[in-house]
Amino acid sequence: MSTNKNELVKKIKFHFGLNIYESKVYVALLAKNVASVGEIAESSGVPRSRVYDVLESLEKQGFAVMRLGKPVKYIAVKPGVVIDKMKNNLMKEAEERVGLMSTIRDTPEYRELELLHNTRIAPSNIPDLSSAIKGRQNIYTHMKELLAGAEKEIVIVTSVEALKNKVSFLKPIFEDLKKKGIVIRVAASSHLDSEKESVSLSKELGIPVRKVRLNSRLCLVDGTKLLMFLTPHSEEEEKDFAIWVNSEYLSQALSTFLNPIWKK
Repeated sequence: MSTNKNELVKKIKFHFGLNIYESKVYVALLAKNVASVGEIAESSGVPRSRVYDVLESLEKQGFAVMRLGKPVKYIAVKPGVVIDKMKNNLMKEAEERVGLMSTIRDTPEYRELELLHNTRIAPSNIPDLSSAIKGRQNIYTHMKELLAGAEKEIVIVTSVEALKNKVSFLKPIFEDLKKKGIVIRVAASSHLDSEKESVSLSKELGIPVRKVRLNSRLCLVDGTKLLMFLTPHSEEEEKDFAIWVNSEYLSQALSTFLNPIWKK
């Protein structure tokens, strides 16, 4: 098999989730379109004794179909058809998992986990908790939980670009918090080109977005809980890193530092 084909095999193995033999056989079958077991073994370099099992596996996964006759031959399924089928399978699997997640809250096991969490690591039992969180989506998930549990006030300091990334989940949370009478304060660092975006974000979120000269990203909840990014805003989500601290002392110190922003 040529160098180019070897590279193609590696890419198919990665993108389609096949093993190395399945990838080699599928590439060989695509090149021939219709081929017998012997022809596939010769073209792919996969031992003939293994080709039978590999073809059976590819047939089950929708990469090949058997053509009856003597000898039995196999036909490659078009890559576009394979991709469409894989997309449909992934969407179906995702819907099933979402449905499962939606019902978990109603199970005794979930209530037991909640009880365990509330009785063992409640902030009232441990005054200062902290943790490190890696990955933007993981950080956002933690932020949503903190904001949703606010009882008095939330403070968010960020950049205009970072705020734009958060609008989709902040907007519904802000609407719920406003109904509860929670004070919402947001400040974003911006340059001249982003001032219009800042005004637009204020309208979209339904709250004032104050301009601030502070290159930082943090979230304060009820003057006791702090979530702070330790990395600058980047397009690479996995590089985002933050710490969560449940400390009234540190949170109050930051609140005092930020107070002048809201008095402007």
